[in-house]
Amino acid sequence: MRTAKVDSGKLLLGFIVLLLAGGIGLAVFSFRADNVERALTGDRVINTLFVIEKDNKPLNAYVLMYYPATRRAAVFDIPGPVGRLIPSINRVDRIDSVYDPRRITPFQNEIERLLGVEITFSFVITLENLGRITDLLEGVEVFIPAPVNEYHEGFILFPSGITFLDGDKAMTYITYELPEENPELVNARRQHFFTRLIRRLGEQNQHLNNPQVAQLFHSLLRSGVNQRTQTRLFDEFAQINTDRLSIQAVRGNVREVSGQPLVIPHWDGQLIREIVRQTIGGLVRTGDQQVDRVFTVEILNGTSVSGLAGRTAELFRSFGYDVVFLGNADRNDYEQTLLVDRSGYQEMVRAFAELIRCRNIRFDSPEQANPEEIDITAQNFEYRADFTLILGRDFNGRYVTN
Repeated sequence: MRTAKVDSGKLLLGFIVLLLAGGIGLAVFSFRADNVERALTGDRVINTLFVIEKDNKPLNAYVLMYYPATRRAAVFDIPGPVGRLIPSINRVDRIDSVYDPRRITPFQNEIERLLGVEITFSFVITLENLGRITDLLEGVEVFIPAPVNEYHEGFILFPSGITFLDGDKAMTYITYELPEENPELVNARRQHFFTRLIRRLGEQNQHLNNPQVAQLFHSLLRSGVNQRTQTRLFDEFAQINTDRLSIQAVRGNVREVSGQPLVIPHWDGQLIREIVRQTIGGLVRTGDQQVDRVFTVEILNGTSVSGLAGRTAELFRSFGYDVVFLGNADRNDYEQTLLVDRSGYQEMVRAFAELIRCRNIRFDSPEQANPEEIDITAQNFEYRADFTLILGRDFNGRYVTN
């Protein structure tokens, strides 16, 4: 009789534990669902991490930033050799040194620290599954500027011009690296494919919503969301204006640390976080504030510091500006940095000036841009660019200091 009471007591306790576990599980699921719903319907930028994985390590990692209200998006490429002081291992190492294919949270956390944003969703795609997804999309269109006919660990054949890649060709396209090939060209090729993949996902969104196709597509991505949520998210991505989808890579100075070359982000990572903030500002800008164009820049060195204009050009290219001319000013003793605007977009020139904290701005309307009316430097007697920046002694390579 006592044994029966003990057994029934254990059964009751086990039943209570199951109820509690089920309640906690339901609460967690509901919390995640609410977070997903807030991310998709709220007035916020959705940041999504995509990892293309090869041999259990990131081949590439991209953060897609998308603002539903304007349908604008931008992509940040996170190269594996980016060097970071990683608290979990207490040393400076590659950012992908903490990557674990079974749990990418530590890797995601480091990217969040690097960019200064919160990542809402993440997807991992193995190289083989990327090929299957490409076939599921019936190919991905890319532009190849010059034909490729090489033998390197097998034949590599690509025609020039616009080409549709099937799954096998896509895997080759993003992985091949020819001897002596500039690593920047390899990264540019992979970036191009990723942006075209995002475009193709939008074009084939209706096909992906077919229940059987959706189930297969969901099985080819590793993520922490269910199929319904994934479908909802990619429905949103289908609205992206891919004609204006920009992509930028985290850049820095290459240094050897513990025997391996690392890319140390400029200004201890402050620059990339500022670029991200400006990019997000562009995504959310609406109405009369939105300017759909790339502004051109002329940079003139008004100091005796050699190479200052070139280094400053790299800074502004990082922010997405088109630097069309570099040179020396008419003299090398400018005390104050001067910014001359000919674009007519006063809000845009102020945003440009804020990047280096320049307060010395001169506005010249486009109609005045002729040799008789522009008196800036001897080299500037023509309308070369939207903005002319003359660097003075008060510029320390990053900011105007006075």
